[in-house]
Amino acid sequence: MALQGFGTTQFQLVLLRRMADFNPGLVEEAVRRLGCSRAELREANRRWQAMTRAPRFPRGARRFALVLGPAESSRPLRIGDLAYTARQWLLPLWPDLRFEVLLGPGSPGGGVGPVLNEWLVRAGGSAPPGLRTVADLTPWSCVVSDVAGAFPPAVPREGSAPTRWRLDFTAPGPTGAPRTLTADFTWGLLQEVRPADGS
Repeated sequence: MALQGFGTTQFQLVLLRRMADFNPGLVEEAVRRLGCSRAELREANRRWQAMTRAPRFPRGARRFALVLGPAESSRPLRIGDLAYTARQWLLPLWPDLRFEVLLGPGSPGGGVGPVLNEWLVRAGGSAPPGLRTVADLTPWSCVVSDVAGAFPPAVPREGSAPTRWRLDFTAPGPTGAPRTLTADFTWGLLQEVRPADGS
């Protein structure tokens, strides 16, 4: 059961708040689609920050279940010798994506471990967009794995904040000539593509 006055809509506002630095126009349109105002966006972000800092607010996967309800899916992942768990939730703003929480290995007595990653990923059964050139890389059109899969070998880099990621890669430009680029993502969703540093 979601917290009183804080559920899926408010959580989507929290994600949007972090994207506003890159694409304020897209964020404003999305806020309107949710039937909310900029004041509600700011309030949702304020409440989320306060809740996550509160000593009694649940940690790990329980935090997201409390806000978003039961996960739509939960599946085990093995990376090397370690077992992980990926839990996903549907967010109405992005029906072809899922909000995924990656949980680390649990304790020897069972259960899941700490949250290692939180981001939007391509939903199972949802085809990635056709990414062939720089022109196809429009804001909010794709997620990290879409770009990495379309333009290998993409090199991940640390973003400017915990909710941000970067990929360095090469893709054909308008004339077909290869260009070295950096893609910036917030919560795993593409925000902008620009010439790579120093190129």
